[in-house]
Amino acid sequence: MTDAEILLWSKLRGKQLKGYQFYRQKIIGNYIADFYCPKSKLVVEIDGGQHYCAEGVMKDKKRDDYMSKAEITVLRFSDREVLCNLDIVVEKRWSELGIIKSPLTPLCQRGEIG
Repeated sequence: MTDAEILLWSKLRGKQLKGYQFYRQKIIGNYIADFYCPKSKLVVEIDGGQHYCAEGVMKDKKRDDYMSKAEITVLRFSDREVLCNLDIVVEKRWSELGIIKSPLTPLCQRGEIG
């Protein structure tokens, strides 16, 4: 795992998000999700630099389309977002799971994170 994945896993493992179970490196079809929560059908991907080249973007779109057809929501964060803004990333995840009802931080609302 990358440093960003290790950091995020420290917040997800052991059902720390209100009892929601996450798995890391979960096989879904022909893909391996960084993190997966079966109860909410949520995949969380932590993207490094290779995801931002033309080929990476194309592969990610194909993968996201597959997940969408399987009714799985995909959240993508850059490794930098996780390393620099872990609390905001976790808050976004809680919001996607429907665990919190409070609005996201202003940074998330502007679309700068997540």
